[in-house]
Amino acid sequence: MTNHERNWQYVEQFHGDHEAIERARRVALEMGVESVSAATAAELGLLSQLSRARQILEIGTGVGVSAIGLLSQNEEADLTTIDIESEHIRAAKENFEAAGINPARIRTIPGDALQVLPRMNLNSYDVVLIDADPLNMLEYVEHALKITRPGGLIVVPHALWQGKVADPVARDAITTDFRTLLQEIATSEVVSSVLSPVGDGLLTITKLDLA
Repeated sequence: MTNHERNWQYVEQFHGDHEAIERARRVALEMGVESVSAATAAELGLLSQLSRARQILEIGTGVGVSAIGLLSQNEEADLTTIDIESEHIRAAKENFEAAGINPARIRTIPGDALQVLPRMNLNSYDVVLIDADPLNMLEYVEHALKITRPGGLIVVPHALWQGKVADPVARDAITTDFRTLLQEIATSEVVSSVLSPVGDGLLTITKLDLA
C-alpha cells in the first residue's frame, strides 16, 4: 500500500458514518446503488453548512446518502432531489424518515433530470449536487451553472472517476468527459473551483458573482 492509499484509508476511517447514513448505505448496497464515501458525505455536510445554503438541488437521489450528508449539518436548508428511478426515491424517503428529517424540507421529483432541469428557476439554488448518469455529466453541469445563484456551489462527486482520470491510458467516454469538464472549469473566467481527492474525487465549483 502506498502512502497516498494509506492517507485515503485513514481519512475514510476518521470520518466514518453516523447512524442515519450507515443505515442508508446498507440499503444502497442491498439495492446495488453506488453512494458517496463517508468522507465525501462529511465534506458535503460541511459545504452545506459553511455556504449557509437554504435551497439545495440534488441531481441523482440514489437512496439518500448524499442528501442526508448535505442536511445533517444544516437544519435551515431545504432540498429538491431528482431521480429517474422511482424505487430509489421510495427508498430515499424511508431513509430520510429514519434520519429524522422533516418531510417538509425535501421535495422529490421522479423523472429524467435532462427533462426536469430546463424547467427549474434560474439563479435560485445555493448548492447543486450532481451525482447521476455520468454520461450526461457535461449537460448536467451546463444546466447547473444556469440555476445556481451567483456565489453558489456546484458539487460533483466521482470527479476522478474510479482513478481513471489521472490514468493517461484510460480513454473511455466517461473518463474523457470528466477530463473535459475539469479542463473547461480550470480555464473558465466565470467560476472558481477546487478538486479534492476525497472519496472518488470531489469537484467544488463556485459560480462567480460578476455583476
